[in-house]
Amino acid sequence: MADILGVVFRRFASGSVTSDLPFPSSVEGNTLVIGDANISRSVLFLAAVTAATDLGLKVLFFTQTPFQSLPVSLRASVPGLKLESLKNVKFVYVKTLKELVEDVASLHELASEAASPPSLIIVDGLEQYLHGPQGGLLQDDLGPVAHVAALLHDTAAFLTQIQQNRADGQGLCRVMVSFQSECEGSRDSESPDLLLSVLDRYLQVRCTLEKMAGQNEWQVYLSGTCPSLGHQGQQWHMVLQTGGAVEFRPVIIGEQQILNQQDKSRQENERREDGK
Repeated sequence: MADILGVVFRRFASGSVTSDLPFPSSVEGNTLVIGDANISRSVLFLAAVTAATDLGLKVLFFTQTPFQSLPVSLRASVPGLKLESLKNVKFVYVKTLKELVEDVASLHELASEAASPPSLIIVDGLEQYLHGPQGGLLQDDLGPVAHVAALLHDTAAFLTQIQQNRADGQGLCRVMVSFQSECEGSRDSESPDLLLSVLDRYLQVRCTLEKMAGQNEWQVYLSGTCPSLGHQGQQWHMVLQTGGAVEFRPVIIGEQQILNQQDKSRQENERREDGK
């Protein structure tokens, strides 16, 4: 949900930020967050908290791991925040892909009866639900990932229609999914992960988190995946402070061009090393 991520980046920015990334109205805000599982989870939590507390939205958060307490990054970033204050966030713990599919599918029936259906559906660590018998991701069988991605997309569209019917055309439901790719989700990879190519059909905005060498800092690249957007995107620095707090710093145009060139040079060097 690119609009919510924009709010997150601005809220936790080191200074005032007025610019945002405009996506065409034809692009849906369903978002795929790619990168290290722990860092991606921090971004998902910040998005859930921002949506629930700042925007007053109902959030449904699917995850495999029960949370005994709030993540350190969230507690440090939002001092005084307590679990009970997240009344608009519902955590759903599902262990298997079958359970995840069943719970998402049930939203079609439950939402018709609910007074206020969720406006943001978050799935933490989709790759955990897509492992085969040998432990690796199901690269040879893309059916399961296509099925769950299409279901999430259709469910969000269905809930959007319900909200708009109830609120005179207002209200949206979007999906945000984190995924740790085996090829680390590099946005410039010449051999893209097959699973990512399937996910991109249904999640048209990608948020890529790339660790910066030797620093407790990540490059955050927000872009569209549909061809009409080309390579349009926006770049931020995500910094994990000593106390655990997360801070976002926008990358200015000149700096972004330098970083892109550094990325390209690094990838060319890696390809040369692999070819030796």
